[in-house]
Amino acid sequence: MTSDLRFLMCSPQFYEVDYVINPWMEGNVHKSSLERAQEQWQGLYQKISERANVDLVKPQPGWPDLVFTANAGLILGDQVVLSRFLHPERQGEEPFFKEWFESQGHTVHVLPPDLPFEGAGDALLDREGRWLWAGYGFRTELDSHALVAEWLGIEVLSLHLMDERFYHLDTCFCPLTGGYLLYYPPAFDSYSNRLIEMRVPAEKRIAIDEPDAINFACNAVNIGQTVIMNQASDDLKAQLAAAGFEVVETPLTEFLKAGGAAKCLTLRVNEPVHPEPTGESGIISRTVTMTGHLLDSGLVNRALDLVVEGGGSFQVLKFDLGTQRQSTSTADIRVSAPSQEVMDEIMAQLIDLGAVAPPEEEIDARLVAITQAGVAPDDFYSSTIYPTEVRICGQWVRVENQRMDGVIVVHCVPQPSAVCKLLRDLEVGDQVIVGYDGIRSVRNTADRSRTAHQQEEFSFMGSGVSSERRVELIVEQVAWELRRLRDQGGKAVVVAGPVVIHTGGGEHLSRLIREGYIQGLLGGNAIAVHDIEQAMLGTSLGVDMKQGTSVRGGHRHHLRAINSIRRCGSIANAVEQGVLTKGVFYECVKHGVPFSLAGSIRDDGPLPDTKMDLIEAQSDYARLIEGCDMILMFSTMLHSIGVGNMTPAGVKMVCVDINPAVVTKLADRGSLESTGVVTDVGLFLSLLVKQLDRLTQPHVMA
Repeated sequence: MTSDLRFLMCSPQFYEVDYVINPWMEGNVHKSSLERAQEQWQGLYQKISERANVDLVKPQPGWPDLVFTANAGLILGDQVVLSRFLHPERQGEEPFFKEWFESQGHTVHVLPPDLPFEGAGDALLDREGRWLWAGYGFRTELDSHALVAEWLGIEVLSLHLMDERFYHLDTCFCPLTGGYLLYYPPAFDSYSNRLIEMRVPAEKRIAIDEPDAINFACNAVNIGQTVIMNQASDDLKAQLAAAGFEVVETPLTEFLKAGGAAKCLTLRVNEPVHPEPTGESGIISRTVTMTGHLLDSGLVNRALDLVVEGGGSFQVLKFDLGTQRQSTSTADIRVSAPSQEVMDEIMAQLIDLGAVAPPEEEIDARLVAITQAGVAPDDFYSSTIYPTEVRICGQWVRVENQRMDGVIVVHCVPQPSAVCKLLRDLEVGDQVIVGYDGIRSVRNTADRSRTAHQQEEFSFMGSGVSSERRVELIVEQVAWELRRLRDQGGKAVVVAGPVVIHTGGGEHLSRLIREGYIQGLLGGNAIAVHDIEQAMLGTSLGVDMKQGTSVRGGHRHHLRAINSIRRCGSIANAVEQGVLTKGVFYECVKHGVPFSLAGSIRDDGPLPDTKMDLIEAQSDYARLIEGCDMILMFSTMLHSIGVGNMTPAGVKMVCVDINPAVVTKLADRGSLESTGVVTDVGLFLSLLVKQLDRLTQPHVMA
């Protein structure tokens, strides 16, 4: 023994892999060798005893993991935070460790039963005594960190574990003498990695690769300049040697079967107290309330998953379950996060799901004045597709012009109001909302029986993508909805690409416009060019649409079509002058259906109607979809995504494309009213027109 350090260990007399509580135990139940385990433990004990004092806690039958003393608790000076094990398989160890700590004269702090914390397995002191690194995500709850900071009087830095193989912090993270750090970055989320990089200089960070990580190189015992571990690659040994450390290897393969190695088998029991305790944890907590059909809709599960995946933790404080089938439920949830940055990200997503602050905690939205036109404050609230209300002057106000990726501008006089604006439209003096206070999404909590009836009628409106659905069934439902909207004065808009023309769908789209089913058409320069080319010359991209063969000189046809329209001055003029006598855009002009064409850098011509100013085109698109009930998107990815982003929730959307990736992008926008249909757009339009014919035919009695 060459130092005054003390470690606690436990003989593996009753060690065995008896159950599965981590991925390493999978496939290893009752496959460990007690003889080899005792031999390997003795080797570790010997190497530590040569450099430090070792105390022993008595092994107990029935508790095979008692050998992993790192999980007994966390010691700092004479204060101990006793572990609260997550899994029942280990909870019986707690009294034995508590008895040992008290026998040594330690003050033992006991966490509440429902607040897991697994000791020095998830809490590692910086070897310079400056702060405590604390992990959470698999075994330890984030909320425990605040109590640890208070009881031990030390700053706690919370790290979110993301890889279930590294379920404890000490399996992937090892602070070393002199402020060095041995760690495996992929085991942590991006925020935690940034925190590590802010606290530990680059020259002192030793990041290991996966082969060393899965051999538990980070699960090491550091005594001075010695690092004792199961195994290390030559490259890792060289890195540690360059930093002044000696690597001592000792095989611990039998314990790897249970998910542990050198560090797991030891607990350092004489950690020095930092001379200037801070007791800070940096943990932020907020309470939110959710109301609705929380269980049958899966809403509460989604919310809790978002909290955990976002780097936070939660505690359900209250859950009132609806007493009848159509009744709504209410849940009060306490959300904790390691920093304001993480909390803001979590709250943004919870607001989208309809979470609100409890009535007693409601406050007005925070406002900041714009000082530079077109530029918002860094922490501005980014709007979503969902109907939103903001609290202004003590009252909730519905936001107008709701759309995705906007900024909410507030006017307090003559009466409180709020409106979504694009960044580019912000003016100096505009009061914009920052942060997430005083904001709530409006969720539909309608009667379940009514909702079920609607879903039966509009089952295609469920969000998702499937190429296996019966296209005919979806067509029937779209046709039914188009007929209903036309008869009731609703509004349907089509977003279409040139593939509609190439696949022979032009005549069917023309008929939908002619018969009053479509109230607006959005697209690019190309769909108009190829529609006009087909109408005037019978080709699309130089291919005869009837014969399916290329026409001599056909590669110039689209340019001839563009030239003809440019000579007339506009598409409308071409119709009036008799130059354009049929086609999709002919029908738009003849039946007063507005259209908007957004240009791009690749456009030929362009047509005189094409808006090459994209800001102007965006505004025109937004104008045409205002008040829309349904949008049909036909084979144009960029235009469809653009329209989807400016469309508020509640508008039914159907995206038809032969490419599954396109419809997936639209389904992923988050609207519950959107669906994707993977099929040929020409076929879809043909079937749609036929189905509308069936709906409009008079019923003939047999």
